[in-house]
This record gives sequence, C-alpha cells and structure tokens, in this order.
Amino acid sequence: MNRDTMLAAVREEARKWDFIIIGGGATGLGTAIEAASRGYRPLLLEQSDFAKGTSSRSTKLVHGGVRYLQQGNIALVLEALKERGRLLRNAPHLVKNLPFIVPNYDWWEGPFYGIGLKMYDLLAGRQGFGRSKHLSKERTLELLPTLEPKGLLGGVIYHDGQFDDARLSINMAQTAARQGAVLVNYMAVTALVREEGEIRGVVARDAESGEQYEIRARAVVNATGVFTDCVRRMDDAEVPNMIAASQGVHIVLDRSFLPGGTAIMVPKTDDGRVLFAIPWLGRTVVGTTDTPVSETSLEPKPLREELEFLLEHAARYLSIDPKPQDVLSTFAGLRPLVRGEAEMEGTAALSRDHTLHISGSGLVTITGGKWTTYRKMAEDTIDQAATVAGLDERPSVTADLRIHGHHHNADGFGDLHFYGADAPGVLSLIRSQPRFGKLLHPDHPTRLGEVAWAARNEMARTVEDFLSRRTRTLLLDARASMEMAPAVAEQLSEDLGRGDGWAEEQVRSYRDLARDYLMPAGS
Repeated sequence: MNRDTMLAAVREEARKWDFIIIGGGATGLGTAIEAASRGYRPLLLEQSDFAKGTSSRSTKLVHGGVRYLQQGNIALVLEALKERGRLLRNAPHLVKNLPFIVPNYDWWEGPFYGIGLKMYDLLAGRQGFGRSKHLSKERTLELLPTLEPKGLLGGVIYHDGQFDDARLSINMAQTAARQGAVLVNYMAVTALVREEGEIRGVVARDAESGEQYEIRARAVVNATGVFTDCVRRMDDAEVPNMIAASQGVHIVLDRSFLPGGTAIMVPKTDDGRVLFAIPWLGRTVVGTTDTPVSETSLEPKPLREELEFLLEHAARYLSIDPKPQDVLSTFAGLRPLVRGEAEMEGTAALSRDHTLHISGSGLVTITGGKWTTYRKMAEDTIDQAATVAGLDERPSVTADLRIHGHHHNADGFGDLHFYGADAPGVLSLIRSQPRFGKLLHPDHPTRLGEVAWAARNEMARTVEDFLSRRTRTLLLDARASMEMAPAVAEQLSEDLGRGDGWAEEQVRSYRDLARDYLMPAGS
C-alpha cells in the first residue's frame, strides 16, 4: 500500500469513480471494502491519517453491548453479536476472546446480572465466545487477584471480544486496496462538486504537496463520524446539526493493577455508563466516561474531572488504588451520536444504532453505529449509494471476506503478532540490516525495522502515525514514546525522502502532541 501509487490513480483525469468516500475511519474503510469487493470503483479520501479520530480511541472491545441489552435494544445486540463472530473469523490475528467478570457486592447483583448475561449467551447462539456462569468469592479473587475484596460476594463471568482498533483499521485499508480501492490519507475534502443540482464529486487538497484536485464520481459518501455535519454543510449551509458528540476518556495503567487475562465490567457508574478495566497489550486500560461536548476536534483532550472520575471508580474496584502518578497515558475519543435522540435523553442512555441519510442532492451520509457493526453499516451504505449512483445491484461478499493479515496462530509470531500474516515479512526486513534490529526503547519491543515497514507498506507519513496507530506506544506509554520519536523521525525521513529539518520538526510536533496524553500536573 503506497501513497505515491494511490495519488497516481487519482491524477488519471479520464477516470470517473463510482464512489468517493470521505473519511478514513472504521466506517469509511469498511465502505471502501464493501464497494471494491462488489466490483465497484471507490476512492477514499482522509483528511489526516487512517483512524486518526474516534476509530483508534475506542475501549478496544468487539462486543454485542451488554448495556444495550439493559435498554431492551435486542435487535442491535443481535446484529452486533453476529458481526462480532464474523470479525473473529475474518481477523483472528487481531480479535480475541476475553473473559469479563461482573463483581457482585450486593445480594441482588448475582441473580440480576446472571440472568441478563444468560440472555446474552442465548442471543449469541453458536457464535458465542463462551458461556457465562456464577463464581464464588474465592474463584472471583483467583481470576482477579487485585479486585477489592471488602464486601465481595462473588461474580458473574461472561465472554466478549477484544481487538486493536487502529491496527484493524490499517489492515482494513490494505484489504480495500487489495480489492481494488484507491485510498489516500492526508487528503482533505474542501468542497463538493455539483452537476445539475446533484453531488457528483469533490474538491480535495493534498496536505503534503498543497496540490488541489477536482475529482468526479457517480455518488459521494460522507463517512466522517463526528465531522459529519461539516461535510453536510458543504452540501447545504443551512442544514441543522445531525451529530451531538460525546467524549469518552480512558486511562492506561501498568499491568500490575490487573494481572492475568480477565477484565472487570462494572454495569453502572455514577454517570450511568458501563465501566471497564481491561488487560490490553501488557497494560491495564480503564474507561470510559460520557461527557457531552460542543466542539469536535481531531485531538480531543481529557477533562480533569473525567480523569478524576476514572481514578475514583478504579479505586472503588481495585485493591491497589491507582494514583495520578501511576497513569502511563490518557486518551480521549468522540462518539458521533445522532442529535435527535441525544436531545430526548442523556447520551449515556443512547443506543448505537447507525443512521443512513440521503440528501436532496444525493449526498449519502452514514453515521452513528459502533466499531463492531462497521461491516453491516458499510453494506447498508453501498446498497443505498449504488442506487443513488445508478449502478447495477451487486450482492455483498464481505461477511466472509478475510481481512489483510488474517492468521489463526498469530501469537506464534511473538512481539510481531499484531502483523498477522505480514509478520514473516516484517521479520525479514528487520533481519535485512543490523540496525533494523535495534529496539527503539528498552521497555518496549518495537524495533527500527518496523518504522521502515510502516513507511513502505502501511502509508505511515509522520512520527505520530507510527507511534500512535502503526504501533500503539503513545497510548501505552506516552513518555516512552516521546523518547522514541527521534529514531522514528530519522528513519521515516530516509524512507519518505524528506528534506533537511523535517525530522527535527516532526520530533517537536510529536512531543507537543504526546504531552497532552500525560496526566495533567497537579492531578
């Protein structure tokens, strides 16, 4: 997957695309896969890097949604559980079975949550990841030795899925490219093109070169998440906002706070959301909050009160109370909730059903939803967009389409497991030069050769692309990632042919960004 090759395809003036997809997050990438795998010709344009926004900032769960079951949204849970099973089959190198325990501190919690989780099992059917069951206090503490023992009566264990969201996004981009899609990151859409009153293309600007393109298509798909309304206003400046964004914040702690391979699920916190403490890539992730926000940003920042909320709730359920100095990293993501529903009730009570909208001029907008159901969202989108474009109907094939990197025994690749089937190629590159085997930091397994791989095969363009999304170091350990930045910048500069001063500027820019992932001073 090479950006220069992708740009060359965009420059072919005679080529008219079937679809231009705006947005390179989970929904946009899924839509590109859906279109290309049906034999259509899609072009995807992303203003920053793939999964820069919400799609790399999730709670890292592939799940049916236990809280949606509490709301009575059986249809959404059924759909999500079905898609969860498909993701495990199609991307087994990144999607794993993870046991969760709901700790019981009141007499009624065991039977109440036990019944609900049995229903969860029944809805999953043959695609279930494992059966739920009641646990004694002793067995609960055996699986969760750092759980607060005072007042504990037992627990209920159930199974759901875990994944690496940014890595799956990169593999989805590679899958779309393999199917024939063209994808360009750092290409911002600045305007929509009309022909006889209908949307038939976009104007886009290459952030790297400054070059501007006018590109034609039979239909344009708006898959920009929390930026949905920005694109809709390019179509009609007077449209009311569709999106009410909600911020979710996570803190990352050392593995010692949650050793072993079992997660904690707290069904209801003070703000009404589910709280998770999850083992992930050798760390413990605690989240998430639910805070309505009025402004959208590619780099949302955690509020001090959100971080304090998470530390307070983590202390309630962990025998070792985490302190601000224990936080290795923090990260925030924005959820695109549909405004009509958000105005009727608090955002914590909203479901994650997706919304598909077609404007009078033919702009196709897909928004809402959740990571787990991206494939179904994409299928619905292309079904409708093909009609708008006047294209022949073609059946979806993505339910059984393997994602790039598909490998059933990826754990056998050790520290390179998240590359899946690409791991042997990465290892070969690392071994091709002695310096490529150098660790970028003594506390992390990432090697210099992986930077070269990301630049040459995964369209990494910046230090942030590599440290935040090609690897997850920024989220796992923000301070360590800042120390790794100079070596990453030098290698990227070499592979991308950057001029003098580029690496130094990249390091400065990255360190400024990474400081916002640290716990604020005085917390």
